[in-house]
Amino acid sequence: MRSVRRTEAEPRASDLLEQWLDEDQPRTLGGLVEAFGEKSFAILFIVLLSVPALPVPTGGVTHVFEAIAMLVALQLLIGRPSIWLPQRWKRVDLRGCMGERLTGTLVRRVRWFERFSHQRLPFLTRGWLSRELFGGLVFVFSLTAFLAPPFSGLDTLPALGVVLMSLGVLLADFLLVAAGTAIGCVGIVAVVGLGGLLVRTVRDLV
Repeated sequence: MRSVRRTEAEPRASDLLEQWLDEDQPRTLGGLVEAFGEKSFAILFIVLLSVPALPVPTGGVTHVFEAIAMLVALQLLIGRPSIWLPQRWKRVDLRGCMGERLTGTLVRRVRWFERFSHQRLPFLTRGWLSRELFGGLVFVFSLTAFLAPPFSGLDTLPALGVVLMSLGVLLADFLLVAAGTAIGCVGIVAVVGLGGLLVRTVRDLV
């Protein structure tokens, strides 16, 4: 009974994220990793990939965030218990890159999923095999978003797939993980198919 009460009293990820983002000091990637501990893998993927997943102007920061997500995903694949980042990337200010509008939207989206999600097949979101599969899928979807033609909007689906999968892992909801995987796979098809068509069209015009 004690363990159940602790779980129920545990603060929601959206509240912790909002509190962390609202603090009056630079909100860096390194600070996020330190603040969220064992949850930092999923939280970091949500924060990084929510930028290309949201249909708003991003000022070209998406490629940087996708590259960081790929590095972190590789660390999941090799079994690192914590996130390592180069010092340069640790100093990246999330609020400065994302702006108040994006950070506010991010917190609202996470809170919405927390309201309607509940644990479904939680054992499929835990363990070393699930961890490695999660890391592999995040790497592939992040790479797909990274390679999507600029200004095409095709990076939205694979990025959204990563966000949903990460929320599913964070909330122990396998339905969200499965939905994110399906959306990410659709994103791969869109980038390969429509992206290739777009490139050929531009070449023909040139």
